[in-house]
Amino acid sequence: MKFGTSGLRGLSVDLKGRASALYATAFGRYLLDSGMARHGDALLIGEDFRDSSPEIAANCADALAGLGFDILDCGTVPTPALALYGLQQKAACLMVTGSHIPADRNGIKFYRPDGEIGKADEATITAVATELDRAGFAFQPRGTKPQDRSVECLADFRERNANILPTGALDGVKVGVYQHSTVARDLLVDLLKHFGATVVPFGRSEAFIPVDTEAVSQETIAKLKDVARQHGLDAVVSADGDGDRPLVADETGTPLRGDLLGLIAADFLGATSVVTPVTSNSGIEAAGRFNIIRTRVGSPFVISGMQDALAAGQTHVAGFEANGGVLTASDFDVNGHKLRALPTRDCFVPILATLSLAASRRQPLSVIAASYHLPFAAADRLENFPVETSARLMAHLRAGSVNLAAFLQPIGEVGGVSDIDGLRVTLKDRGMIHFRPSGNAPEMRCYAEAESEAAALALLHAGLERIRWWAQAN
Repeated sequence: MKFGTSGLRGLSVDLKGRASALYATAFGRYLLDSGMARHGDALLIGEDFRDSSPEIAANCADALAGLGFDILDCGTVPTPALALYGLQQKAACLMVTGSHIPADRNGIKFYRPDGEIGKADEATITAVATELDRAGFAFQPRGTKPQDRSVECLADFRERNANILPTGALDGVKVGVYQHSTVARDLLVDLLKHFGATVVPFGRSEAFIPVDTEAVSQETIAKLKDVARQHGLDAVVSADGDGDRPLVADETGTPLRGDLLGLIAADFLGATSVVTPVTSNSGIEAAGRFNIIRTRVGSPFVISGMQDALAAGQTHVAGFEANGGVLTASDFDVNGHKLRALPTRDCFVPILATLSLAASRRQPLSVIAASYHLPFAAADRLENFPVETSARLMAHLRAGSVNLAAFLQPIGEVGGVSDIDGLRVTLKDRGMIHFRPSGNAPEMRCYAEAESEAAALALLHAGLERIRWWAQAN
């Protein structure tokens, strides 16, 4: 088991057994020992549509009920819906989800009564779990029957989003919703119809389909393009497995980058300070509309950055990740309603903000995207890339400027290096390439920026080839 960029991750077969109960118990002990919770307090559990999620959720419920918590079942709901309900109830939460990773893996996201856990919390939970494990932790299923709060949880989240736009804001807009196996699939259809859009749902699946909104597969893009052309759509929207990362494609079915969606959402909210990881587009600073704070990759780092901004006296603080998930540290006045702070990733605000911008301007999404004048960017990953190999590669590149220069020699000359998270290299020809091991899966990610789409894609492919070459040679 390992904490990654957002939550615990591991093999589904392991989490269906003792491991999920071990970490749930460690989390419960941490809440009780720290005084954040007491025996008898409510604790919420949600899950995604993976085959393994119900069994893992049941293990967690049994383990936490054994510590004296009152378990409330929120069912298959988007992670931001569970987080919002937890804040309203002042209750801790567990979301059983592997987000966008394949179904043979799963995970757990943990929320304290005041919001998503941070890196210090992760370290303490890991230490407690290790101590329990060494003491011979034994788990016996109890058959806990939690109270069902799924309808109430989802209703609160729907109400939050149903007030974001004016009535009829999406009249005349035709939107496809790629439903696959995301827990956001029905609420997306419901809300888009609520705002007046004509909705074309497609691709609903009972089997889990991993959709990574930060590195959309060519197979998925082909599907989006085909549906957009077939139905004459203005946009296609979707989300990852647990509904905290948005996917928005333009009228041709071409996905918009997540950091562009985040930038549009920040404009929509009226944010003045924006926290975003180093992997987000470098053109965000050039927009000149926000105080920009860069962090390492992962929602805990973005949340910490937002908290620091608030502590420094900044107001209207929001954040987003390169995957498009938007977080808010401040309350915002939107459409005459108070949008309460929700410091965890959310796919609904960026989706609704982007569609409403296109509708209000009466422009295609491709034109909207071009109007932001961001450098062309591309990202992809090498899947099933051993973690050990990633670590050796990064150690090699960090060992000295000679190693990095030799590795990049077929690509370009090093102009500058940032080591905030992975290695982000600015090339002397003004291109950028960034190498970063995934924080929650055996994957090696590569990001590239350049002055044209063709150049960005060429740089990305060259970077991935260098990674493959090094792995084979070493």
